Amino acid sequence: MAIDFIIPKLGDDVSEATIVSWLVDDGTEVNEGDEILEVETDKAVVPIPANAAGFLRMGPYQAGDVVSILAVVATIGAKDEPFSPGSSGAQADETNQKSFNSGETVLEAEPATASPATSTELEALAEIGQPGDAVSTLRATPVAQRLAADLGLDLQSINGSGERGKITKQDVLEATDQQKLAELANAPEAETTAPATEATGPKPVAVAPTPTKPVPAASPAPAGDVSERIPLKGIRGVIARRMAESVHTTARVTLVTEADATELVTLREQLKARFTEPWGFAPGYNDLLALIVANALRQFPYMNARLSADGDAIEHLAAINLGMAVDTDRGLMVPVIRAVDRLGLQEFGSIFREMVERARSGKSALEELSGNTFTITSLGIYRVDAFTPVINLPDLAILGIGRIKPKPVVKDDEVIVRKMVTLSLVFDHRLTDGAPAARFLDYICELIEEPYLLFLTKR
Repeated sequence: MAIDFIIPKLGDDVSEATIVSWLVDDGTEVNEGDEILEVETDKAVVPIPANAAGFLRMGPYQAGDVVSILAVVATIGAKDEPFSPGSSGAQADETNQKSFNSGETVLEAEPATASPATSTELEALAEIGQPGDAVSTLRATPVAQRLAADLGLDLQSINGSGERGKITKQDVLEATDQQKLAELANAPEAETTAPATEATGPKPVAVAPTPTKPVPAASPAPAGDVSERIPLKGIRGVIARRMAESVHTTARVTLVTEADATELVTLREQLKARFTEPWGFAPGYNDLLALIVANALRQFPYMNARLSADGDAIEHLAAINLGMAVDTDRGLMVPVIRAVDRLGLQEFGSIFREMVERARSGKSALEELSGNTFTITSLGIYRVDAFTPVINLPDLAILGIGRIKPKPVVKDDEVIVRKMVTLSLVFDHRLTDGAPAARFLDYICELIEEPYLLFLTKR
């Protein structure tokens, strides 16, 4: 009997994945543990190993298809066995998950308190995404599911506005409002009465209000010719949602200033000449600026903070975990380097370069893309002086770094040419005020202008 090859669980909050590519051809003989499929979640591209030995028979799934977690996408069996999903049910899920968890591609451990799914639940989940299925709870967010249950609404009667029709909390609320309006429209009109008095005369007859004729919506303006249509899914979809969430939920304020980076440039050139060969890489500005920011966060811990999950408190964070924005072919990725204030320049540089390489090849592990407490983003390699980055939630702030360029400046009443850099600090005004944020930014400028101070501060 063929074994079902099922998309394994890829994290607590991952309900679906996009097929990137099949790594072997249909009918190929595979060994257990061989990587046969790559899928993309909202955070990373993940290779999936075979959960059995035999001949692979692919289901009707191609690159670009979005499939639910636990969906059967192939079967592995004898040479002449066709694709026949459902033959091994929960056993396939168990072996598939075990095979995935035993490899080096493990992204996120299951919580110790999580209860295992029953065989009935696994069978129901495995059927998700098959042609002709009814709307499933996996097509609604957990919040939407709970809210619909509390309000007594049937999810199958709600149209989803999320990615690929997923039902969101807002969809449930709108459906609730529509239901209430329908109930009001169908309810009998209440009599409008007033007590009879000498002034008012006899009791008036109740009159139903005249319905207001709805105003038709304006026709949308012609969009013109579309040369290409790119679905907002995968990493691009996640970026779109997170940027919108950040802009609409934070009280953003931007502080912009210039710092004299002449001494930083000199230090970088000295480090580059001295350590490129023994370290195997040239120390860069990102490395130095990361250590500078980590030092500043240690001196001003109120900037290393976030809003609590319930929104009732400001949480100062013990660890300094820097998110470093990286441009990739798949979109903006933000690998997170942990405990940066405890790292030396060489150690940070090695970790950072490894993470950048994995991000650009789509091999980042989920834990490498989460846990940030502050984010740095740089457009210094382009002709960009200043910009206003969007806060990378749940961080309190983000630092934007422009290019370093020679400029005439006044120093000691003389006009001289110095290497200047523009810094843009965007912070959430709900969590701190302008003056404390300005002190933090001023300290960063001080370290840029006199980088030797890095070696004098206590680590």
